[in-house]
Amino acid sequence: MTLTTRCLAGLAGLMLSFGALAAPMEVSGVKLDDPIEVHGTKLQLNGAGIRYKAVFKVYVAGMYLPKKAATPEEVYAMPGHKRISITLLRDIDSNELGKSFTTAFTDNAPKAEMSKLIPGLIKMGQIFADQKKLVAGEGFTIDWIPGTGTVISVKGKPQGEPFKEVEFFNALVRIWLGPQPADWKLKDAMLGKTN
Repeated sequence: MTLTTRCLAGLAGLMLSFGALAAPMEVSGVKLDDPIEVHGTKLQLNGAGIRYKAVFKVYVAGMYLPKKAATPEEVYAMPGHKRISITLLRDIDSNELGKSFTTAFTDNAPKAEMSKLIPGLIKMGQIFADQKKLVAGEGFTIDWIPGTGTVISVKGKPQGEPFKEVEFFNALVRIWLGPQPADWKLKDAMLGKTN
């Protein structure tokens, strides 16, 4: 093998490995791009999985961060942009979804922070109530944008004013990563733990 051939083979291998790093992940037919760009900042997929209710698949959730995190504490403390992405796998009444998020939110939020979080929780409940119904394939994102706050976008459109406090974003993340998560397997999946 000549030097040129070896260089070309090495370059091809390098390009393939970069291609593998940037390959989208697919979970239950939902494609999650990796990396993504949020407000001009590149984020990587930390992990993704399926939320089950009994035996039914409800949605696919993915968590994007500036760098990999293996524990909830690392996620909460990490500076910079962050995103939780939800794509529905079945039609669902938005009010029902909002109520389940509210329950998981209050179950996992630190009690000392609850009084400060209630106004945001009411506002979030209204965002979901206004949607009426979300159908399979539709989704929403919850973004933490430094200097702006938490932005909830439904079907790609930002809803209402940003929630300024980082505590509110972390309380939302606890729905999936808290001590009583919505789904234990999904928590592990979002933290990049494969079974």
